[in-house]
Amino acid sequence: MTIIDTIIVGGGQAGLASAYALRNAGLSHVVLHDGARPTGSWAGHYDSLTLFSPARHSALPGLPFPADPDHYPHRDEVVAYLDAYARHHDLPVRTSVRVESVTRDASAFVVHTATGEQLLARSVIAATGPFRDPYVPTLPGAQSFGGHILHASSYRRPTDYLGQRVIVVGAANTAVQVAWELSRITETLLVTRAPVRFAPQRVLGRDLHDWLTLSGLDRSRWLRDQSTPVLDTGRYRTALRDGSLPRAPMFDRFVADGVAWSDGRVHRAETVIFATGYRPLLPWLSPLGAAGPPADDVHDGISRSVPGLAYVGFSGQRSFSSATLRGVGRDAEHVARHLSRRLNRTARHIAPTPHPGDS
Repeated sequence: MTIIDTIIVGGGQAGLASAYALRNAGLSHVVLHDGARPTGSWAGHYDSLTLFSPARHSALPGLPFPADPDHYPHRDEVVAYLDAYARHHDLPVRTSVRVESVTRDASAFVVHTATGEQLLARSVIAATGPFRDPYVPTLPGAQSFGGHILHASSYRRPTDYLGQRVIVVGAANTAVQVAWELSRITETLLVTRAPVRFAPQRVLGRDLHDWLTLSGLDRSRWLRDQSTPVLDTGRYRTALRDGSLPRAPMFDRFVADGVAWSDGRVHRAETVIFATGYRPLLPWLSPLGAAGPPADDVHDGISRSVPGLAYVGFSGQRSFSSATLRGVGRDAEHVARHLSRRLNRTARHIAPTPHPGDS
């Protein structure tokens, strides 16, 4: 059975950037993606999703985003771009392939797919990203609530909730954007544990990402553990200030027809949407004993406990922008260089000693 240099699991922005970097490093590779198109999780996001970074900061290495540099791309534009990126670079992507597990024998990683196929590789890159497992906190009374509880990953458009009373939980960009557009057509309450923090979308006539890039903060670790503020042109802050989008502190429990606070206040609602983030989901790595990022044994995307295993595209992996279109390429290049050095050392180590009579 053929052993290739690297198998990449995940065909979104991280997997495609990794494939491009591995090609430049001269390593044989294949991308295994469980979806029908190599576009990651983008197609599953809500209809109005628009990037907070302009096109000049929203491209992978080797192909500019096909839009005006100051344009803020829409979800569907990102999906089309990733699809085009894979075709433009003729990347070896196999779609509709679900990886069940990865094991290891004496000479290689063994990647087991849902169809029973087994593929061998000298290294593996986990590139499935941080958006696989929507997180919804467990709160008292949820089972007695007569309405709908969902994660923002299931939200698509505000008209689906016309005539309802909706609560959106969360203080980051998705929560505020979803709550704002819902508040235009239905009664909506934004619930947060602390007041919403804002940052201007543009500073001195330039997008904030221009300044992050120029200052080097976009590549730094300093921002990694900070609470990311909501980027705003002014409309979200205005809506909270004038009450058209009311905000309340986090409630304590669900009741039959809504939510309640410890002081006895009750707010009726038919739907509660949790925009409370995601967690990485990497069960296919469990046979290797790899916890996956964030984990103590992962440094700069390289696993310390499992030689030959690497990660690309996870939040805070090497910088503030590791999980973004603008930053994932740098991480992919770093991982590709590491794997190239490692595989070259391994090849030299196992190469047969020439016989004195060989020419």
